[in-house]
Amino acid sequence: MTTTAPHLLTTPAGPAEPGAPLSRAARWVALAVLVLAVLLVAVDATVLGLATPFLSEDLRPTGTQLLWIGDIYSFVIAGLLVSMGSLGDRIGRKKLLLIGATAFGGVSVLTAYASSPEMMIAARALLGVAGATLMPATLALIRNIFADPRERSLAVGVWGATASAGAAVGPVVGGFLLEHFWWGSVFLINLPVMAVLVVVGVRLLPESQDPSPGPWDLTSVVLSLVGVIGVVYAVKETAAHGIRGEAAAAGVAGAAALFWFVRRQLTLPRPLLDMRLFRSRGFSGAVLADLLTILGLSGLVFFLSQFFQLVQGRAPLEAGLAELPAAVGAVGAGLLAGVMARRYSVRSVVAGGLAAIGLALAALTGLSQSTGYPVLGAVLLVVGVGAGLSFTVTADVILAGVPKEQAGAASAVSETAYELGAALGIALLGSIVTGVYRDFATPPGVPADAARAAHESLGGAADAASALPPTQATALVGAAQDAFTEGMRLAAGAGAVVLLGASVAAFFLLRGEKLDG
Repeated sequence: MTTTAPHLLTTPAGPAEPGAPLSRAARWVALAVLVLAVLLVAVDATVLGLATPFLSEDLRPTGTQLLWIGDIYSFVIAGLLVSMGSLGDRIGRKKLLLIGATAFGGVSVLTAYASSPEMMIAARALLGVAGATLMPATLALIRNIFADPRERSLAVGVWGATASAGAAVGPVVGGFLLEHFWWGSVFLINLPVMAVLVVVGVRLLPESQDPSPGPWDLTSVVLSLVGVIGVVYAVKETAAHGIRGEAAAAGVAGAAALFWFVRRQLTLPRPLLDMRLFRSRGFSGAVLADLLTILGLSGLVFFLSQFFQLVQGRAPLEAGLAELPAAVGAVGAGLLAGVMARRYSVRSVVAGGLAAIGLALAALTGLSQSTGYPVLGAVLLVVGVGAGLSFTVTADVILAGVPKEQAGAASAVSETAYELGAALGIALLGSIVTGVYRDFATPPGVPADAARAAHESLGGAADAASALPPTQATALVGAAQDAFTEGMRLAAGAGAVVLLGASVAAFFLLRGEKLDG
């Protein structure tokens, strides 16, 4: 690599200048570096699922804290993506990517050694800040590196497959580490990957940016962050506990901030995000499909991780391997998505992908503790295929619809939908699971303190049962497992309704959309 890379990225006149075309080989080498960042951010979003029982035992978070540990990472990324995508357009996407990668590695150490639920939540939030610099930069660089539409479709397919596969591979990696090390190791794996990305990326990646970007509006940055986090927090809390004053206030404040953000973008000469992009039915439809695709995928993967371990009694590595069909399906479908969209149509591929996820979730409404792996493996495979088809094609539609100088902001829109979908998938489906779980009837004779711990989380139930006599322990764990499974059935049904409805909407919204080339 070190002997060929300089040749790949230079011309007889010397190093490639920003915006200069790369050779074919250099483009694919650059893509290989970019997907390292995508893989790591996607893995970090789901690797926590398997570590949840270990976190519960060590840090003893409440049920609400446990949900925040799971979703604050995605909330912060979603809130900052537009701002960071626009910042990359201004200071250089390569520069932002390398800064973000360095920060991501450093904060991973802090996360690994968190000693309290509050510290873990704060560390995951900081990881989200760093992660927000990575994703839009990678997709924007792809838009600028690959000028040929068919090449770009394949590159986006690789990128999308990596993102989807990372979400599914996270449990496998986490499972291996958790069987050999403590839970913090699932974050320390970020360090070597980020080191490779920075060292190789400095040499291989070309720089690109908007030649006349205008100032970076800090007011818009704050508004987008407050708006997204406020609205999502309100949705999460309302779904879990019903309408309460605190959640309602957060929702109103978030909605007001987003309204102000949109108004401000329409008046700025060089906005962080050109809101006129959403006037395109295809662009808006693609963004909506992105969000709902990942909502179904991430919510399913997060809760199946716990189901495999705490309900069916699988070891962490076995549970991670059990989710591998989702990665296989996502990778295969992502690589073929562009070809299929050109042969058939954009709307049929995206709508078909969303319908596949919806039907797979519907199949889980029959879930029980004794459901065999062939059924669960098939469900995960179908979800992976659906996500690979839908997410890859919509990302290509979004990128192709904007000029190169706005690639960062447009990429951020796609990534905001991705991360918001991941956060909402965990928050909304998780709130249903948690709401059902907390209402299970405590078996007779179980002490009050053990009952309280058991109602906080399924991991807490297992921990509390370890101090009880065998008969009471068995009864308590059995009741908790039944409640968790019932919550998953209801959450899967709700997810199926959302995804099947989204499939119908995408079929109409993406009417007439075509990929270039």
